[in-house]
Amino acid sequence: MQRLLLSSLKEWKTKRDRLPLILYGARQVGKTHLINEFGKTCYQNTVYINFEQNRRMASFFDDDISPQRLLPLIAATVNQKIEPGATLLFFDEIQSCERALTSLKYFCEEAPAIHVIAAGSLLGIAVNRESYSFPVGKVESRTLYPMTFEEFLLALGREPLCGEIRSRCDSHQPMPGGLHQELMELYRFYLVTGGMPRAVDHFIRNRDLTEVRMIQHEIMNNYIADMAKYATAENSVKIRACYYSIPAQLAKENKKFQYKVVKAGGSAALFGMAIEWLNFAGVVLKCQKIGHAEIPLAVHAEIGSFKLYMGDTGMLTMNAGMESGLILSPLEMGNRFMGAVAENYTATALAASGHPLYYWQSGNTAEIDFILQKEGAVIPIEVKAGANIKSRSLSVFVEKYKSPWAIRISAKNFGFENGIKSVPLYAAFCI
Repeated sequence: MQRLLLSSLKEWKTKRDRLPLILYGARQVGKTHLINEFGKTCYQNTVYINFEQNRRMASFFDDDISPQRLLPLIAATVNQKIEPGATLLFFDEIQSCERALTSLKYFCEEAPAIHVIAAGSLLGIAVNRESYSFPVGKVESRTLYPMTFEEFLLALGREPLCGEIRSRCDSHQPMPGGLHQELMELYRFYLVTGGMPRAVDHFIRNRDLTEVRMIQHEIMNNYIADMAKYATAENSVKIRACYYSIPAQLAKENKKFQYKVVKAGGSAALFGMAIEWLNFAGVVLKCQKIGHAEIPLAVHAEIGSFKLYMGDTGMLTMNAGMESGLILSPLEMGNRFMGAVAENYTATALAASGHPLYYWQSGNTAEIDFILQKEGAVIPIEVKAGANIKSRSLSVFVEKYKSPWAIRISAKNFGFENGIKSVPLYAAFCI
C-alpha cells in the first residue's frame, strides 16, 4: 500500500544538510513497514534494530555511544556492512533504549554521512519524560498518521480518482454526478475501515467488515496494554477512562472536552496527565480553542479549552458501537452522531496534511469547527455530515474577522459561491 510520506523520506535522503530522522506515530499506523520499504527501494541494504525485541543490541548503548564505537559493533552483530549513503540504519522502538535516542546527537555531529532513522510507537511519551536527553537541534522529524482517504483510494487502485479530486477542488468544478455518488459511498466505507493499514488491507482483500472490526478491537487492546505497561496502575485507569469517553464527548452539542463526562467530579488536576499521555502517544488529536481568530493563531490558544478526536475514524466508529450497515446507508448521514464522525474525519485529514488543529467559539452563539492559518489569512472551516448546510456561524465569523474566503465540507459537490468554497467530504485531504 502506497504511503505518501515516502516522497518526503526520499527528499530527506538527498538533502545536503541531512540530520538523523525521527518518525513519530501511533502504534500500528505502519511506521516500520514504511521505513523498511524506503530502505528496500532507496538503499543497497537496511540494518534493522528493534530495541524492544533485541535487548543485547540495546546493551551496546550502555557505555560509550560514539558512532566510531557503535557502528563496528552493530555491523558485526547483524553481519552486514554499514556504508555511508548505501546503508539505512533503522532504530525501531527506540523509546526502549534511552541512550540510543541520545546517540542521534553524535551521529549528527560525528557521522553525518550515515543515514539514520529512528521510530517508536510511544516515542512521543518517551521524549516528554524528564529523564530523556533529547538531541535538540540535531534531528529532524516527521509524523506518520493512519492512512488518509487519498491513500485509501490508492490502495483500492483508484489513483486516477485522486488526481481528479484535486483538479476539481482547485477549479471548483463539480464532480460528475455518478462519480460524486461513488466517492461518497467509498467515503462511507472509509468511515468504517479507518486508516489503520491492517484494517484497510483486510478490507481490500476480503471486503469483510466484520473482520475489520475485530482487527480494530485488537489494535485497541494493544493501546490498552501500552497504557498498563508505560503508565502507573493509577494513571492507566485514568488514561483508559479518558479514551473511552471520547465518543460521548463528541456526541454532546458542545464538543469541548469536559472532565465531568469522564467521571463525576472530574477535573484537569485528575485527568490532565491522562489526556497528555493519549496525545503524545498519537492515539488522539487535540484541537485547541482560540479566543481571537488573528494571526498567529497559536498565541490565541486557550490552553484549558480543547476538543479531543480519535486519531483514526474507524477506531471512533468502532468504539462508539456503530454498526457498519448504518454508516454505509446514505440515509444515516442525517444521524446526529454522524456529524461528530464527519468532524473527527476532517480533523484526521487536516492533521495528516500538517495543519495544527484550532477551533473558534463565540459564547454560545457561534462555533467554527476548524480554523486554518493559510496564505497569510485566517480561513474558517465548517463541517456537515450531509447536504443540509444551513448555518449562521460561518457568516458571523467571516463578517467579524474579514476572512477572504471560507470552506464548507459536506456531502455537496464542489463549488464556490458567496465567498464559500464547497468541498465534498471525500476531498478533505486536498485542504
